[in-house]
Amino acid sequence: MKKSILFLAALAAAACANQGANQTAAPEETVPNVEVAQAVSRDVAQDNTYASTIQAYAVNNIAPQTAGRIRKINVEVGDFVTKGQILAEMDRLQLDQTELQVQNDDIEYERLKGLYKEGGVSQSDFETAELGYKLRKANLANLRENTILRSPINGFVSARNFDTGDLFSMSAPLFTVQQVTPVKLLVGISESEYTKVKKGQAVTLTVDAIPGQTFNGKIERIYPTIDPATHTFKVEVNVPNTDRVLRPGMYARVTVNFGVRHSVIVPDQALVKQEGTGTRFIFVLKDDNTVSYLPVTIGRHMGQEYEILSGLEEGARVVVKGQALLREGVKVNVL
Repeated sequence: MKKSILFLAALAAAACANQGANQTAAPEETVPNVEVAQAVSRDVAQDNTYASTIQAYAVNNIAPQTAGRIRKINVEVGDFVTKGQILAEMDRLQLDQTELQVQNDDIEYERLKGLYKEGGVSQSDFETAELGYKLRKANLANLRENTILRSPINGFVSARNFDTGDLFSMSAPLFTVQQVTPVKLLVGISESEYTKVKKGQAVTLTVDAIPGQTFNGKIERIYPTIDPATHTFKVEVNVPNTDRVLRPGMYARVTVNFGVRHSVIVPDQALVKQEGTGTRFIFVLKDDNTVSYLPVTIGRHMGQEYEILSGLEEGARVVVKGQALLREGVKVNVL
C-alpha cells in the first residue's frame, strides 16, 4: 500500500511540473498572410462630371402691344415653327384703316414733292407733310407687327394661352416659343478649376432620357464671379442639337476635361481608412518582408483604382489583402 501511495504521488508531481513548464513557454507568433501589388504611374485624365438641366437657347413670349380680339390661331403647342412664320392674326380693323390712309398719303406725298420741286410749296410745309407721312408709315409697320404675329426664331411652341375669338387682355403672352437648336446648360464648377476653364473648351454630356448616347458641346461663356455660398462659378455650355432630340428640362450630366496629370496608381483595395478620421494610409512591403505604414493623399477614383497625389513612390509594393492584422514593422508572409 505504501509503495502504491508513493507511486501516485510521484505521478502527480510530474504532471504539475509539466503543466508549469507549458505555462512558462512563450507562445508562437502567427505571421499574417498578405497579397501585394505594385504601384505604377501613368497619365490620369482630370475630368469632372456636373449635374445640370437643359435650357432653351432663347425663349420668346409672343403678344401684341395692345389688347384686342384674336381673329385666327395658326399653331398649336408642340408645333415646330420657323422664323417669320405667322402664328396668329389679331383684329384687322385698325390695320386696314391705316393701310388705306397710307395709300392716300403715298399719292399726296408724291403730289407735294412735285409741287415743292416746282416751288409751289414752301420748304417748311413740305418738311412738315413729309414728317407726318413718315410717322404714319412707321405706325403702319407697327400695326402690321402687332396684328400679324410672327415667330422671331426657329423653335417649338411650348405654350398657347388663348383661343380664336378670345379677347386678348395682356394678362399672359399669346404664345411662348423656345429655340432648341442649339440648347444651353448652366454648369456650376468648383472655384479651384477657374483658371483651367477656357471659352470654346469642348465638353460631353449624357441625359437620363436618352440612355447610351453622348452629346458634344462647348463652353460658350464663363461667368466672371464666384458664388460665395457654394464656391462655384457658372459656365454656359452650348450643344448644337441639330436633330432636336434634346429638350428643355431634361436632366443632364456634363463632363468637363481639365487635362491630364502624371500620378501614381494603386488598386483601391490597398487603401485603408483610419477610424475616426479622414486619413487614408497604405501598408508598403519592405525588402525584409516587413510592412511600413504610409499616410497618403488620394486623388481620383477610377473604377477599381485610386490616384495617389502624395505619400507613395512608383514601384512600391503595396498590400492589397490581409491588412486587418498588420501594424508598423510586422513581418508578413506574401502569398
